[in-house]
Amino acid sequence: MPEPKLRPDVTPELMIERAKGYLPEWMGVEPVEISLGKVVTRLEIKPHHTAPNGFLHAASVIALADTTCGYATFAHLPENGKNFTTIELKSNHLGTAREGAIRATATAQHLGGRTHVWDAVVEDESNGKTIALFRCTQMILT
Repeated sequence: MPEPKLRPDVTPELMIERAKGYLPEWMGVEPVEISLGKVVTRLEIKPHHTAPNGFLHAASVIALADTTCGYATFAHLPENGKNFTTIELKSNHLGTAREGAIRATATAQHLGGRTHVWDAVVEDESNGKTIALFRCTQMILT
């Protein structure tokens, strides 16, 4: 099997353009870094990201983590890959935030020809505290 490669055309700017009109844009997901085996994004916490109790909603954290892993999969699609879809995800929430920003860092665990597995750590940007641990499996569409 060939060594996984980063698609050179996939940049933060491209991902911003692809997200226009879709959930990542509405949520405010900002791609920060795209590199071999790793993608970093961030999200400024707004009122619509919180639950009625004023804390960050778990679904907002999952949206950030899954989007980050999706950007990573797209950036690492194999030659025969046309697109991808999430087929499984797991999220463990360890903390929360009320203001500021959160950051997700996705790292590759498996980059196969038919599936990818990515882990993401979501942290509070202000103090580095871990908010969630996330893992997803992506099916490569050919």
